[in-house]
Amino acid sequence: MTRKPLVAGNWKMNFDHLEATYFVQKLAWLLRDARFDARRCEVALMPPFTAIRSVQVLVEADRLDLSYGAQAVSVTTQGAFTGDVSADMLSSLGCSYVIVGHSERRRYHPEDDANIVDQVRGVLAAGMHPILCVGESFEERREGIALDFAVGQVSDVTRDLSDEQAANILVAYEPVWAIGSGLVATPDSAQEAARAIREHLRGTFDDHVAASVRILYGGSVTSRNARELIDEPDVDGFLVGGASLDADEFAAIARIVEKSTRKGSGRTGR
Repeated sequence: MTRKPLVAGNWKMNFDHLEATYFVQKLAWLLRDARFDARRCEVALMPPFTAIRSVQVLVEADRLDLSYGAQAVSVTTQGAFTGDVSADMLSSLGCSYVIVGHSERRRYHPEDDANIVDQVRGVLAAGMHPILCVGESFEERREGIALDFAVGQVSDVTRDLSDEQAANILVAYEPVWAIGSGLVATPDSAQEAARAIREHLRGTFDDHVAASVRILYGGSVTSRNARELIDEPDVDGFLVGGASLDADEFAAIARIVEKSTRKGSGRTGR
């Protein structure tokens, strides 16, 4: 089983539709100029809702080797839910991915594990892939329960999924203490967490699921630390925050990941 690495940029609440268009054009040019091989590494962008349509039009019109998705989704499908956006609406815009359970959504919005389970199911039912975010805070890290906490979050959301459903999710290990702080997990600790999550999936589902699920690392990822992190065998790419707002920096991260697949790591996705 080979896992094609993914570099996903979470723009959060940044870029209007015009800024998004400019960014995508520049990113596409940078990757093309570097002879980036999209067969070896997938690049995805997660714009705010207001820019998804603009990204879709550009990607489809220019036939760009870029994927895109959304940063959040409603648990409802339609109706009198002011401000909500359903999974079917996102699917109709060509989204491939939806971030669910990001720590900022858990903190600033009433999203608990039960809510996140419904989001995951909705995303899967609409034919997209949820990127499930898990990770510990400083408090859990201080208490020495970081791995148990992250694995527990995965378990709470996936335990009632079928093997087929579980194989179509991605997990982003994002230690909360590293998000936007400039701090980053060491390659060893990122690998330890990714391995623990994969072993949990193997014990809960089957070897195919464990070998299929891509596990990303997030938390102050930059081109300066990406090379060491992606060399870890269970780290299959990145969910990039602040660095994804700089096209040059984001392209550099993508190139680092693409080059890592040329070393015979077994993660190429041709």
